[in-house]
Amino acid sequence: MSVPCLRAALAAHEGELRGFLRHRLGRPEDADDLLQEVFIKALRQDRRFCAIENPRAWLFQVARNALADHLRCARKYIALPDDVPAPTEEAHPVVDDLSQCLPRVLSELSAADRLAITFCDIEGRTQQELADHLGIGLPGAKSRIQRARRRLRARLVTACQVSFDARGEVCCFVPRPPLAE
Repeated sequence: MSVPCLRAALAAHEGELRGFLRHRLGRPEDADDLLQEVFIKALRQDRRFCAIENPRAWLFQVARNALADHLRCARKYIALPDDVPAPTEEAHPVVDDLSQCLPRVLSELSAADRLAITFCDIEGRTQQELADHLGIGLPGAKSRIQRARRRLRARLVTACQVSFDARGEVCCFVPRPPLAE
């Protein structure tokens, strides 16, 4: 270690840093290991360490970060019993079936609401494109699509008797056939 300011800072704060780490870890050997990591990071700074305005604060910040990493890696995990089923990637059949009801409910909305929902949600175009298409500003288009979505949701709840679970996801509904043409 050839940088005097680094040597002086490490000597001045070693005891305080060791106490800080031991108090939080409980095991002196773990604290000493982390202290060595802090010193190595300081040594890697070489001459740049002398430019640090508050070496004590820098050393403690590095020690806190090393401590957080150590505690994160040392978390204890509880093994799950073998009889717990693995999660599956299922489509939401209820939501997929709900598409039977959507054409009829869409046809019952106003032309402006139907355009906004079809344009952005069904065709996948952006709200900016909707604004350009309608000749209005982006905030107006955003408001329009949000109001149309609220009215669509209300119609789905009323017309198709859509129900939502505690998480707000569709859990069930009563299908309505499309209007005869």
